[in-house]
Amino acid sequence: QVQLVESGGGSVQAGGSLRLSCAASGRTFSGYTVGWFRRAPGNEREFVACITWSDVNTYYADSVKGRFTISRNSARGTVHLQMNSLKPEDTAVYYCAARTYAQDSYYATHYDSWGQGTQVTVSS
Repeated sequence: QVQLVESGGGSVQAGGSLRLSCAASGRTFSGYTVGWFRRAPGNEREFVACITWSDVNTYYADSVKGRFTISRNSARGTVHLQMNSLKPEDTAVYYCAARTYAQDSYYATHYDSWGQGTQVTVSS
């Protein structure tokens, strides 16, 4: 397992943008797949996007495709989620997750490590 630290959450109006970041404490993401999940109040945790560090394959939930972009900064060893055209239904706690396998997955159970989460609130 690896300790993950998220940052970048906040409050915006509908149509606005936010950028989330995820860093691994004490190591890099080399060989990992890093994903973002979210949980809205009263809802189950749902997959948002993931990226494989080595070959930079990306995979998105249909609900965010075309609005969100996941990327990595190899120099800083961080993963980012750029969220544009935000909607009130994007309001949730967003979690960074990592799995020690270079294969994309939208199953939360495939991920070994989780961050504490960062709140994203989108007002109408």
